[in-house]
Amino acid sequence: MKTIGLLGGMSWESTVPYYQIINRTINDRLGGLHSAKIVLHSVDFHEIEQLQHAGEWDKTGSILAQAARSLETAGADCLVLCTNTMHRVADAIQGAIEIPLLHIADAVASSVRESDIHGVGLLGTRFTMEQAFYRDRLSDMHGLRVLVPDKQQRETIHRVIYHELCAGLIKNESRIEFAEIIRDLADRGAEGTILGCTEISLLVKQEDSPVPLFDTAEIHARRAALWALS
Repeated sequence: MKTIGLLGGMSWESTVPYYQIINRTINDRLGGLHSAKIVLHSVDFHEIEQLQHAGEWDKTGSILAQAARSLETAGADCLVLCTNTMHRVADAIQGAIEIPLLHIADAVASSVRESDIHGVGLLGTRFTMEQAFYRDRLSDMHGLRVLVPDKQQRETIHRVIYHELCAGLIKNESRIEFAEIIRDLADRGAEGTILGCTEISLLVKQEDSPVPLFDTAEIHARRAALWALS
């Protein structure tokens, strides 16, 4: 079994499911008292969040690259970045290490294609929905048609992620708002919806959606566990 390096804390609320899902997947496959070999580096999200909203992506890349090197030094055989948004600096992170970075968008796109879905809605932080680093990887590398919510809806999603979900607050009114946005994307032609922020699955469940939901944290974590067993 290979050792998985988790780079988390962005936020810690969504890093917890990664640890659980990876270990459960390993145990389901191997049985007994088996669990995953994991090295975890968790950052202070306040520092990262301040730099995100200041547009200081190079600085966030340097911080995460240094953290990634520490995981490699600690014995990790691969790197799993437990956040969608910070794949904005995936190239800087991969350039700092010799071990592979298991990109979250690749894992999610494979899951979408396996479901024979070609057009998807994308929910996430404003950075993920509006910038090219994530959408273009889904479309250019994996051939998916990506739809994003309108501007007002994007602002709502971004606010809920940072002011509620990252703080562990789960509000029914926000669940209703997200469900309406997902239905709107489905009406526009989305055959499924990617929960492109690892916290969103804390709020929205499959019963809230008329189309399949793709939980990026769960998909990413399961793929990492299977990679470790490969």
